[in-house]
Amino acid sequence: MISQVFKPFLWSYDFEKLDKELNKKAIILGVLNYGTRASWKELFSLYTRDEIKEVLASVQESEWNKKSLVFWRQVIK
Repeated sequence: MISQVFKPFLWSYDFEKLDKELNKKAIILGVLNYGTRASWKELFSLYTRDEIKEVLASVQESEWNKKSLVFWRQVIK
C-alpha cells in the first residue's frame, strides 16, 4: 500500500491502483517534483537511495519542475 501522504502529489493517477514497483518512476518523480519534507522522508523510507538515483537517471529534464531539478541534482549525487 502506498502512503496517503503521497496522494496530493500524484493527482493524475488512480491512487488506489498505484503499485510500489510498477509505478516507481511516477511516484518518485511526483513526490520529488511537488512533495513536502514529510513526503520526501516517507519516499526515502519506501525506496532506497540507489533506487531513487536509478529512477532519476532515467527521467528526462522536461519531466521536471525546473526548481526541483536544480535542488535534487544537488541533494542526490
